[in-house]
Amino acid sequence: MWCIPKITKEYKERMFNLLDIYEKPYNPEYPVICFDEKSKQLLADTRKPIPAKIGKVKQVDYEYKRNGTANIFVSVEPKGKFRKVRATKRRTKQDFAKEIRRIINLKRYQQAKKIHIVLDNLNTHFEKSFYETFSKTEAKRILKRIKFHYTPKHASWLNMAEIEINVLSRQCLNQKNPNMRFIKKHIAKWSQNRNRMKKGINWQFTKEKAKKKFKLDEKIKRMIY
Repeated sequence: MWCIPKITKEYKERMFNLLDIYEKPYNPEYPVICFDEKSKQLLADTRKPIPAKIGKVKQVDYEYKRNGTANIFVSVEPKGKFRKVRATKRRTKQDFAKEIRRIINLKRYQQAKKIHIVLDNLNTHFEKSFYETFSKTEAKRILKRIKFHYTPKHASWLNMAEIEINVLSRQCLNQKNPNMRFIKKHIAKWSQNRNRMKKGINWQFTKEKAKKKFKLDEKIKRMIY
């Protein structure tokens, strides 16, 4: 369901900030990572499926057993054509902080001067999560290496991680995932294949298109005159 936004000063500033970042050419010294998470139910079969045979498709019973939920962290470099996907049991402040540290400690980002991370406004996605998880020294070390860029409220569609999550849902999670071991195995294989094929995201929504879409030029003129 779409939420019709109210174009406030904050909304406009955040949207244009993200669109400016997205328009810049790829630079490994200043990588742009879009980050988000998704919950997924763990569902197991209650009856063993009947394997497919010649002339017959695989038969699966409609009943299932609930095995809780998994949280899936997704980080993607749209222009770097790289992503990391990881399943956890929870998505607390500590889980978020540890996942960001894990990402920026990858060999790929060791030489980066500043890592730009695009996030939505979930209550775990803030600097205090690092101070509540790590020592003050470690929290400062991590935060010194990164810069957060937040989507406007009610505009998480401006985070390209949502595009990657949609692809993940269609290509990998569109089946019964009975347990954490199963889901970790499949998302790891999926992300490795995407990285090997160098799949990026071709973002088309520019500042000029945003001005036209939301009629911002007309609003600015009315304010001036």
